[in-house]
Amino acid sequence: MEMELGWRSRVEDAAKSKPLFVTIYATVIIGVLISSFYVFSALYSPNNSTSFSSISLSTTPVPVAIDSSQPPPVQQDALLPKDTPAIPQKPIWEPPHTEKMPPLDHFRLTKELVQQRVKDNIIIVTFGNYAFMDFILTWAKHLSDLQVSNFLVGAMDTKLLEALYWKGVPVFDMGSHMSTVDVGWGSPTFHKMGREKVILIDSILPYGFELLMCDTDMVWLKNPLPYLARYPEADVLTSSDQVVPTVVDDSLDRWQQVGAAYNIGIFHWRPTDSSKKLAAEWKEMLLADDKIWDQNGFNDLVHKRLGPSVDEESGLVYAYDGNLKLGILPASIFCSGHTYFVQAMYQQLRLEPYAVHTTFQYAGTDGKRHRLREGMVFYDPPEYFDTPGGFLSFKPSIPKSLLLDGEHTIESHFTLVNYQMKQIRTALAIASLLNRTLVMPPLWCRLDRLWFSHPGVLEGSMTRQPFICPLDHVFEINVMLKELPEEFGPGIDIREYSFFENPSLPKQVKDSWLDVQLCEEGSQGCALNQTSRPGVLKLPKRTNEETLKTALSLFKDVKVIQFSTMQDAFAGFTDQTREEKFRRRVKRYVGIWCCVMDHTPGHIYYDIYWDEKPGWKPIPPQTPQDDHPPT
Repeated sequence: MEMELGWRSRVEDAAKSKPLFVTIYATVIIGVLISSFYVFSALYSPNNSTSFSSISLSTTPVPVAIDSSQPPPVQQDALLPKDTPAIPQKPIWEPPHTEKMPPLDHFRLTKELVQQRVKDNIIIVTFGNYAFMDFILTWAKHLSDLQVSNFLVGAMDTKLLEALYWKGVPVFDMGSHMSTVDVGWGSPTFHKMGREKVILIDSILPYGFELLMCDTDMVWLKNPLPYLARYPEADVLTSSDQVVPTVVDDSLDRWQQVGAAYNIGIFHWRPTDSSKKLAAEWKEMLLADDKIWDQNGFNDLVHKRLGPSVDEESGLVYAYDGNLKLGILPASIFCSGHTYFVQAMYQQLRLEPYAVHTTFQYAGTDGKRHRLREGMVFYDPPEYFDTPGGFLSFKPSIPKSLLLDGEHTIESHFTLVNYQMKQIRTALAIASLLNRTLVMPPLWCRLDRLWFSHPGVLEGSMTRQPFICPLDHVFEINVMLKELPEEFGPGIDIREYSFFENPSLPKQVKDSWLDVQLCEEGSQGCALNQTSRPGVLKLPKRTNEETLKTALSLFKDVKVIQFSTMQDAFAGFTDQTREEKFRRRVKRYVGIWCCVMDHTPGHIYYDIYWDEKPGWKPIPPQTPQDDHPPT
């Protein structure tokens, strides 16, 4: 008000002066006003695409930490319109400059809070609880590495919210008050998370922003926003569980040929009337019946009406109420756990993948994490790559005949896997004795693993035979990483087969290496404690527990010990109690293959001690009494 009165007084004084002076004075004032108008318009226009576009348009407090030790920017605030406070968008990963956590109300989901992160009217969102903290950090790191910053994470518990806030990850409170532990797929809490997702979508769409909704168990490998922009007419673009390619380029999958479920782990919503209507009905459906799985509900609704095509070119289809325009993202580049880790469909089609979602996998959350680690797309802390005690690895030995000769049958598959499993069993024993972390070898399979009967690989898929299969196809990774009682002996930590290829592996690990070459005892140069050349140790075959520990104790500070082979590397334990505990442990490490045709049950148990049972054959349980892991 004082500023307004000051301007008015100056104009009145000028009016009493000579006409020429009045004209000049008025011209100057008008010029200043016009210039100010354009400056403010450039800085605070919501459509501005310059570096100032990150300035918040929110009128409510936001969870941006203010350093109370510094004076407030009075000069800047005095120049701004009262309804447009200039609070800069915080860079990702920049910790707050405060020691005090803002109150929860600062993190409440509002249009103003979302507006702070929106770019080109798009917001990318995931959500979860503290049990998925490392997945969420991996998800956020991939996006920020791709120079994508318009994302938010919904925290379902305050422990996650606080942890993300202090790490500089944009977060909001979902008010779920959920447990901080892993809820497990299919559990009641898991279904609650699904309902929270639908409520979230229904809440954000009325804000008028496009929403790219993601599960936390997926990662972005390429910026998806330019791809989504290719289909501006789409109300919803969704991923799917399709495992048979319907296109060989990067166009949308042909909706007429997609027979698998639409997967809601990755889908993009535009704030149209049709999409809002779908979200509202979906929410009401789930709230009315807590037994409905959110994905099944979505599929039921969009399939109420499916067809015809919107046009001949886009690949979009009318769905749901006949007005919603739906597109199905190509499974070759918006990958499931099958098209990425098993088929490597994008490689065979020479395409660049945008995303991978850890579906079609086993061993729960531990299996998902290990899959992403195998693909070197999971972000671990530095200590993961330089663990106390060091690492043990070996060069696997597989005869060509086991890989390539004969038909791909259940028998040839188990012969191949068993041959590798025996070597891994020996490596686990040596790792246990040396207290080292075992880097698993790549595991070759002839047959795919699924939840239902199949002829070996899915018909129409691009699965090659043989192929490097994910470790969870054979091993129970969740059991391997679980802390077991004392009766199972000491734990044996593992790393993924791609571990040494990971760019995050530090130099001090790469440069600290011992090659152990097995030799026949008594042959030239085959003596304990004698290295044939720097970094190489000759070790007699069939060494027992005490001799092995003595020979390698001299190299306890070496980061990596690699055996040239595990065949005949170890004669066995001398401590019978320790051996019994080890056997008890590793018997639990292997799972099942599934599933044979025309037999119920159709699964076959792997047996890590198959070689001790003459006449062992890979057959499913013949009676209910036989349906248990091998003893």
